[in-house]
Amino acid sequence: MRAGPSDEAAGTLGRGQRLAGSIVPVICLSLLGWSSAWAVEPPTPVLTLNRAFELAEAANPDLQAARLQNDVARAGIAVAGQRPNPDLLLEEVRETPHDAATLSQTLELGGKRHRRIDLADATVASRRAETERMRLEVRNRVRRAFFELNTAERRALELAELRSLAERTRDTAETRYQAGDVAKLDTVLADLTATKALNDADTAQSLIASARASLNALLALPADTPTNTTEVGASNRAGKGETSPLTFDAGTLVERALAGSSALAVLDRGVAEQKARLALAHALRVPDAVIQGGVTRRAQPDFDWGWRAGLSLAIPIFTTGSAGVTVEERTLALLEGERRARAIELAGAVRAAAATAEAERLQLQHFRELILPAAAAVESMAEDAYRSGQTALPALLQALQTTHDLRLQAIQAAADYAAAIADLESAMGVPLP
Repeated sequence: MRAGPSDEAAGTLGRGQRLAGSIVPVICLSLLGWSSAWAVEPPTPVLTLNRAFELAEAANPDLQAARLQNDVARAGIAVAGQRPNPDLLLEEVRETPHDAATLSQTLELGGKRHRRIDLADATVASRRAETERMRLEVRNRVRRAFFELNTAERRALELAELRSLAERTRDTAETRYQAGDVAKLDTVLADLTATKALNDADTAQSLIASARASLNALLALPADTPTNTTEVGASNRAGKGETSPLTFDAGTLVERALAGSSALAVLDRGVAEQKARLALAHALRVPDAVIQGGVTRRAQPDFDWGWRAGLSLAIPIFTTGSAGVTVEERTLALLEGERRARAIELAGAVRAAAATAEAERLQLQHFRELILPAAAAVESMAEDAYRSGQTALPALLQALQTTHDLRLQAIQAAADYAAAIADLESAMGVPLP
């Protein structure tokens, strides 16, 4: 029996409903999968240099240990301010008086307690200066590791661009070969270039992992934490990248270093601490007095209850304390000489580092303003000329290799400039932008 139009419509509707029933869950699951992927894998934020400094200063193990040393030094102030305890002597003897109770108290003369407190305060200041020096040292290490990772990432981006360009060149060579415009050698040579570019790009990714692990260790993060210092897809073309607001006037930098160097601050606090030790050595030359007072009992027939009082004082005949004073004076002279020598050395190191940084800055500026724009124009012209059949493949590959080498040199120039800033910061002992 043949089905009528209404039956065919009903069958079509039934099949449509079954098809919709099977497709809708799949679409829903796919949307759920996409939404979960979006929720689980948000884009990794770019780590800035200032943020890296903050993380290191908050969680670096070396700095945490230094801060604990500061707490120990502060606790020493309370120890230095302690006073001697009194002594109680109880006696029971056969001779008269048979019973005695004596209380003695040592009196520190010459300001010993005050000098001890001054020394403890100076020690706290020395530990703070040492902590600041260590903080700047960690900061300098973070700066170097940060730009090492940044250089590796930018190098990887450049190699990825070269890989993409080599693949486009290979496709163009294949198209022209299929059209009979070039020989098979062009396709083989273009494929070899693309393979080498792929290998270089893979190697660059391995170097990123190594540099990232070094930086994460300074930030007290797991080694595989995905810290990125460069935006994904960022360009290495001219005009990109950070510039420093520093001016490399040697005289200004030397003055700033002499006024605020953490290394000189450590020596200054060491000199102050040694002066406090010398003052304490002078105070120790004054002998302490011991006063005694007591009661006696059972001294018949003379008395039943009595009393006694006394004062003892060491006579500085054999040990006068002058040797200790001499040691502290010589140590102070040594520290002051080291401080003067360090200031002279620092001035020379800052001038040399400033000259190097200025030279690296000029080189990087030339790359960004002159060399890279010209290289980008040559690359574009060479690719267009080969695609239109005006030049041969070797000329294109040579042009691409030249521009690629220039961009890698520009990346290295930026790395050298960052290293020069780190060297200048290390020489000055002062934090730089």
